[in-house]
Amino acid sequence: MSKTQLAETAGLARETLYRAERSRAPKAQGRLREMLEIISRVTEWAGGKEQAMAWYRAQPLPAFGGRTAEALVKEGKAAAVRDYLDHMALGGFA
Repeated sequence: MSKTQLAETAGLARETLYRAERSRAPKAQGRLREMLEIISRVTEWAGGKEQAMAWYRAQPLPAFGGRTAEALVKEGKAAAVRDYLDHMALGGFA
């Protein structure tokens, strides 16, 4: 994945990851951390890293009106996605 694609997936401006001072900013680091945490949580049951990334970017989540995890993280709702994943891990329904 290129820096441009990574920035887009995390909901950051393209320039953010090309400038060291911007990439180290708390907002950028927080957004990347949230994205990677969610992807790592689903990697095992998704069948691998590539599948987890595909799930993150494209799988509509019924509990959120069909929005994807990617869209929710971009909106600052990563905590809601983590709560959803916790609920699903405990056997809850989507």
